[in-house]
This record gives sequence, C-alpha cells and structure tokens, in this order.
Amino acid sequence: MRHPEQQYLDLMQDLLENGDRRVDRTGVGTLSLLGAMARFDISTGQVPILTTKRVYWKTAVKEMLWFLTGGTNIRPLLENNVRIWSDWPLAKYRRETGEAIGQADFEQRVIDDAEFAARWGELGPVYGKQWRRWIGADGREYDQIAEVIELLRTNPTSRRILFHGWNVAELGQMALPPCHMVYQFHVADGRLSCLMFQRSADILLGVPFNFAGAVALQMMIAQQAGLQPGSFVWMGGDVHLYLNHQDQAREQLSRQPRPLPTMRLTRKAASIDDYRIEDFEVAGYEPHAAIQADVAV
Repeated sequence: MRHPEQQYLDLMQDLLENGDRRVDRTGVGTLSLLGAMARFDISTGQVPILTTKRVYWKTAVKEMLWFLTGGTNIRPLLENNVRIWSDWPLAKYRRETGEAIGQADFEQRVIDDAEFAARWGELGPVYGKQWRRWIGADGREYDQIAEVIELLRTNPTSRRILFHGWNVAELGQMALPPCHMVYQFHVADGRLSCLMFQRSADILLGVPFNFAGAVALQMMIAQQAGLQPGSFVWMGGDVHLYLNHQDQAREQLSRQPRPLPTMRLTRKAASIDDYRIEDFEVAGYEPHAAIQADVAV
C-alpha cells in the first residue's frame, strides 16, 4: 500500500523538476505549479503530520487555537512560545522606526509591554478576525465557525457548510492575506470530512504546518457537532518551492516515510472556544530530523 505521505513528496519532486521559475512577492523567487490535491483518511486516528522531517505539530495546533480566539495580535502567540508570525510585524517596525532591533528583543518587548504590543504586535484583520468576527455590509458581526457547527448539527447534508477568510474589503489591512482561505465540510455515515483550499502553498515550510493545523480544527469541529473524523482533503492553488529551499527539499526527498502518527482529543470541550493544547495527544510520532530553512517575508 502506498504511503499517504508520498502524495506530498511527489508534489515536491514535481516542483523541482517542472516548476515554473518566477520572481515572487518576497523577491526570493520560486518554482511554482498551479493546482494540486492530496487526500488523507483520518478516520483511524492517523493524521498527516509528516515523517520525512520533524513537524512541530504543537506549534501548528497552538496557532489554530489562536485563530479560533479571533485574535489578531502576536502577543498571546509569543506568550505560548509561538514565533511563526513575528517576521511581519518585526519587518514593519524596522521599516517605520529605522531601529535595527533583533527578533528576540522585539518579541520580548511585545511580551513585556502591552502598549508596545498594541502598537507593533498587530497583524490587522487576519484569519481569526474573519473566521469569528466578520463584519458584514449590514454592520453586523458574523461568527462563521459557530455557523458551521450549527449547520453540521441541524442540516448536515447542506452544501453550504463552509467558512473563508478572503474579505476583499480588508485584504489591504492584513499583514498577510489568508493562504489557507476556504474550509468546506461534508458529512457521510456520521463522519466529518474537510476540504481545505490553500491559494498560496509554501511546500517546504507552510504546507506541513497547514496539514497539522487543519486536521486539528477538523477534529475539534467534528467533536462539537457529535461526529467522527472522516477524510481530510487538501487542495493547493499556487503551490511553490522557494529557490533557497531546493537543497532542503532534496534532503527531504532522500528520506523514506515512516508510519504516520495518531492524534486524538483527550476530552470533550464545552465549546469550540474551550480547547487547549493539552487536549491534543499525538502518539507514535518518530520522524526524521528537522530541516531548517528561512521564511520568506
């Protein structure tokens, strides 16, 4: 039987061999392809936390839990030792103040100084704001996640069970427009499947995190709706490998996948807002070593 992770590795190989070389927003350059798909059966508890390199899945889940708060400031992330969003506000701070502050010092100031955090730790109306606090043209606030759970409970065959973050009116205010931008849900035989569309997919660094975060979200929503997990379907739009990640990609492709780990929720939370990182248990995760690479900002 073909290892599920091979879908990801084949896509990485395809990018190396056939990707369109282009200059991107960051100036780093990418090898890019349009349109990709991967499907994972998570009904047995096995989840696509990649094994050909170590994926820090707790960081991905903590980020997802932060999205669910509707928050837009990096301070709570830093307090939980999650530093994956620091690059954007740090770049803005350096650009606007001219101060050549180091990342560690900047992050510590955000943690220590609430006023500084409010001014410089803001990301604008990113993911969680749109998921939980979308402001409609009527001035009302819409909680898309709550609506998804309600529909799953009351009308599970609906084709309208989805949420997204691509709020055209607010894109210009965001530090980074949403990459994983649409989540759609499907119920069959008491199992919840999730399709996630990612318009911009950094295959080496971003996609492995997005796999882990999305299945964690799927498990939480399934539990809140009284369902079991089914399949996780990932779809990529512009799938790309940064030019300075090619050696790392070749290193990852040289490794053989190991058995995927399992993930489970250790308790049923009172609501979608009540989950904590301690509620997630991953077992049997024995990956190859981590692969270091720079984030393109």
